[in-house]
Amino acid sequence: MNAAPAVVTIVAGRHDHLRRQRRALSTGARPGVHVVVSMGDPEVGGVLDLEADLPTEVVRVDAGDRLPLARARNAGVEAAAALGHGCVVLLDVDCIPEPQLVSDYADLLPVSHAGGPHVVTGRVRYLPEGVPEEQHHLEHMLKVGRDHPARVVPDRDLEPGDPRLLWSLNVALTLADWERIGGFDEAYVGYGGEDTDFGQRLASAGGTLWFTSRAGAFHQWHPTSSPPVQHVADIVANANLFHAKWGWYPMEGWLEQFRRRGLVSLDEHGWRCRQA
Repeated sequence: MNAAPAVVTIVAGRHDHLRRQRRALSTGARPGVHVVVSMGDPEVGGVLDLEADLPTEVVRVDAGDRLPLARARNAGVEAAAALGHGCVVLLDVDCIPEPQLVSDYADLLPVSHAGGPHVVTGRVRYLPEGVPEEQHHLEHMLKVGRDHPARVVPDRDLEPGDPRLLWSLNVALTLADWERIGGFDEAYVGYGGEDTDFGQRLASAGGTLWFTSRAGAFHQWHPTSSPPVQHVADIVANANLFHAKWGWYPMEGWLEQFRRRGLVSLDEHGWRCRQA
């Protein structure tokens, strides 16, 4: 079994982000392999060629208008397992890893605590808009990056956290624990809900989400809308799916903002998109 963790990144566009991520993986502690899952992105190969000496496995999944995020992550982890890797890091394409991200996770996994499966989530600092290309280096990113106000940054290596806060942009676990959790539910298609569902699957398996101040990454800025109205149909469908499984609604802040804008309604059958 390969001792170095694999890094899995799912991609549909954002090639500049992927290029910076791969440059950082090449110059820091290297993964055993970088599994890049193309979600209907035929041009990703040109980016991968720029770091030709970084061990890379390309997985391609078909994608329509609604990106298959859950299915793509599962496919990436399956590829890492087939290559003999015992640990896997899920790293969003928007994230630039710190030099020690891979080695930190190798040190932290497997988590030496009794009980069910474990997922470790590393620190993520958010970069502001307009960082010049030449300033995407560690010293400057440490200076301008900011922690998300909803995230836990513990003073020690590992601190247990609320599994409802599981975001898969920078997490790691062993393949054995991945199997115990069951991976991501591929019934979620498009934006929203699949991360929170994965956290519930972790909790229902008797597992623990661990926050660490190590295994850091920098989230690259990209345009967003708040609430993400372009994803309202996905969010409604995935929220109803989640409620049917777990009995409560995720993404409630977004759903309430949609309702105030007249985009959705809630009745005894769940959330509904209103006709334009």
